[in-house]
Amino acid sequence: MRVRAPLSAVARLLLRVLLLLGLLPAAVLAQDGGEAPRIALVTFGPGPVYWERFGHNALLVRDESGEALLYNYGVFDFAQKNFFLNFARGRMQYRLAVQRFSEALPQYAAEDRWLRVQQLNLTPAQARRLADYLRWNALPENAEYHYDYFLANCSTRVRDAIDMASDGQLRVALQAQAADSSYRFEATRLIAPVLPLALGMDLIMGAAGDGAISRWQQGFVPMSLMEALRGVQLRDAEGRARPLIAREFALLEASRWATPARPLPLRAPLTALGLGFALLLLGLARLRRHTAARYADALLSTLASLKLGLIGLVMLAVWTLTDHWVMWANHNLLLFNPLYLLLLPTLWRRRRPDWQPARWAARLSLLLALAGLAALLWLALPGAQQNLPWIAAVLPLQLVLAWWLRSAARA
Repeated sequence: MRVRAPLSAVARLLLRVLLLLGLLPAAVLAQDGGEAPRIALVTFGPGPVYWERFGHNALLVRDESGEALLYNYGVFDFAQKNFFLNFARGRMQYRLAVQRFSEALPQYAAEDRWLRVQQLNLTPAQARRLADYLRWNALPENAEYHYDYFLANCSTRVRDAIDMASDGQLRVALQAQAADSSYRFEATRLIAPVLPLALGMDLIMGAAGDGAISRWQQGFVPMSLMEALRGVQLRDAEGRARPLIAREFALLEASRWATPARPLPLRAPLTALGLGFALLLLGLARLRRHTAARYADALLSTLASLKLGLIGLVMLAVWTLTDHWVMWANHNLLLFNPLYLLLLPTLWRRRRPDWQPARWAARLSLLLALAGLAALLWLALPGAQQNLPWIAAVLPLQLVLAWWLRSAARA
């Protein structure tokens, strides 16, 4: 249940932002001889819901009438036709919505999210062009766009609009700066507080998520775009430089939903998990003379093989049936191989004292283990997917299963 912020407090905050946005330097206004819209980038910190962990941003426009409108590119509707199917297929439709800032502010205050405002240092002509573009883009026939988390989200649309107003200078400035990051790093660090999603996102992303990105590309993260704009300089027709950000201030402060600096450290725990599970299976194999050990051995190995196969099927489906390009050609398919499903009957029969697998099953398990070793060797090649934690988690199991089946088939 949400608790609304006190109206008086919200009113004071709104008054503050309107006053600060109205303090556009007189020298800038004088360039065009008329009143121009005041435009600011508003960045919201992470929120409590998992899709809010990535932060948010929008453009705040105060027009000649004094009304402050928030242009928000992050609107979607669960009631949209085939919403969940489109989500799974990577064919989401988002839209630009316009809201009075006075109506939006209480919601973010109630969610205890921080909010920073960066006034854009645009010329009157640039500000009018941006305001006109936003009004046009908000028309019902123009508002929807095809959503892509990395290439076309709320933050990249805001970034592109500012770039348009700056005559392309923003892109030139940020494209030249390396971010020392990747799509995988940014996505997994932001979702790190939600452990299941952090693990799932790291597992499902392919090699495309590991390439180096520029600060322009990093702008898909609202907080990163906010930081990047602080160092951008624009030049006028005479070559004079001015900062893109005229002023910046915090409108709401909060620390409840912190933004992690790094992704979760997965290598050590997944290595321990992989080795521990493999040693457990080896220990149970040595106790096969006991009925309980045989059943535990068969159950655990069958469930593990089922998990590897089903996850592999999901990866294969994402690659071949969806538009989630960052999940295509996932090297983890060498570990989570759908062919493990073929071994389920053989592994479940391990509960029998006289178990002996067919030779085809032994050969298949060896090929699957070799695929896991290939994933390990692939790490030495340029552009390799950074999946060492998952190799450490799965390869020991692959080797144990291959050894079991090969040894038993020869007996």
